[in-house]
Amino acid sequence: LSICSKLCYAIGGAPNQVAGSAAAFFLQIYLLDIAHITPFHASLVLFIGKASGAVTDPVAGFFISKSRWTKVGRLMPWMLACTPFTVMSYFFMWYLPPFVSGRVAWYLTFYCLFQALTTLFQVPYSALTMFLSTDQKERDSATAYRMTMEVLGTLIGAALQGQIVASAHVSHHCAVNATDSWHDTPSFPDPSDALSHQVYMIAAGVIGGVYLLGIVILFLGVKEKDDPYALNSDRAIPFCKGLGLTMKHGPYVKLTASFLLISTAVQLEQSNFVLFCTHAAGLRNHFQYLVVTILVSAAVSIPFWQKFLQRFGKKCAACGISWMIPFAVMLVTVPNLILAYFVAFVSGLSIAASLLLPWSMLPDVVDNFRLQNPHGKGHETIFYSSYVFFTKMSAGIGLGISAASLEFTGYKPGICRQSNDVILTLKILIGAVPSILILVGLFILLFYPITEESRKETKLALEELR
Repeated sequence: LSICSKLCYAIGGAPNQVAGSAAAFFLQIYLLDIAHITPFHASLVLFIGKASGAVTDPVAGFFISKSRWTKVGRLMPWMLACTPFTVMSYFFMWYLPPFVSGRVAWYLTFYCLFQALTTLFQVPYSALTMFLSTDQKERDSATAYRMTMEVLGTLIGAALQGQIVASAHVSHHCAVNATDSWHDTPSFPDPSDALSHQVYMIAAGVIGGVYLLGIVILFLGVKEKDDPYALNSDRAIPFCKGLGLTMKHGPYVKLTASFLLISTAVQLEQSNFVLFCTHAAGLRNHFQYLVVTILVSAAVSIPFWQKFLQRFGKKCAACGISWMIPFAVMLVTVPNLILAYFVAFVSGLSIAASLLLPWSMLPDVVDNFRLQNPHGKGHETIFYSSYVFFTKMSAGIGLGISAASLEFTGYKPGICRQSNDVILTLKILIGAVPSILILVGLFILLFYPITEESRKETKLALEELR
């Protein structure tokens, strides 16, 4: 693969991360403090939206696996077709409708639509890795390019959104020194104030333009190849049979179980970080810079992790995911500005490892499955769609529970200082819960059977087959 081809492939997936990052960091606080939706309703929007995206994954995998080859490939038409509708749904997701009673239904509709459409893009896009090259090193390299650009996309999304919408969340009414009178002091502009939601519309328009640019570059720069291992007589594995075989495939089950817990932990960190900085750590005026620090650290460390896993192995590289645990606990217990930036930097290193590893390991699992089932084809989208389904569903449950916890402990939108119960809940959601999820996920990964030696053996066997 040429560097240009890898770059075009990587850039094509960045817009999804730009939009996903903006939603991950800011949608919850937008719903609570700009749209003035209750935490319970916000939890419903977040959970049902994630669940709708998760349910779309196997559906997308089913229809894509039955797609016929066209002049531009089997996967590319899906990505081209869904992008304009994705842009439209994303824009309306940040629009504040003039009516109040139906706002929950409005945001639920467009968030569900956005999640479903991004799935229709993400499943063929991630499966495209298997149709770029037959060489494992080339696929790993393309994955590293992709992860670097996706982390940069996450950085761009959070930075764009953070810088544009920061004015909607900074109040001059909140003094630096905390007093009990803060509890009744309005912190944020009233939702009827046009500026407080117009800035979100501007950010949505900019990110929509990034989507269109990314799909053009992907289409012009990437050539999809047909299944390189399939014989002319081979038939596509029926979706239901393929799903059953997938769920019985040991390496896939262990990899998915591990990273659905780890990705849920990362989602919880992302979703509650801005709320934590605003209400629990006294870092109201620094949250956008802390978010940028996390993502810059993640972006610059992807090449390091790629070299690390090439030299020491992919399972060994997973140890880096645990680095965020002690520092997150320190931030919760000692909320200090300098420490907050250090924690943000280290968290970025861990997040980079958690993003790169599953997508680098999944092609190895698919190769292992192909070796055990040599006369079937079309199973790649089943693996990728099922993996995204489980990770999205677990993240949706986690986000729903976290938002519902804020409702239960008495979160009140638009005040300068929340109650002690809310502050304690935010500390638990940032520190204790992600730490436990990461530790359990890494424990499961210890039993993942594919080693560097078995990867080489699989590569040789598949070369023979080809």
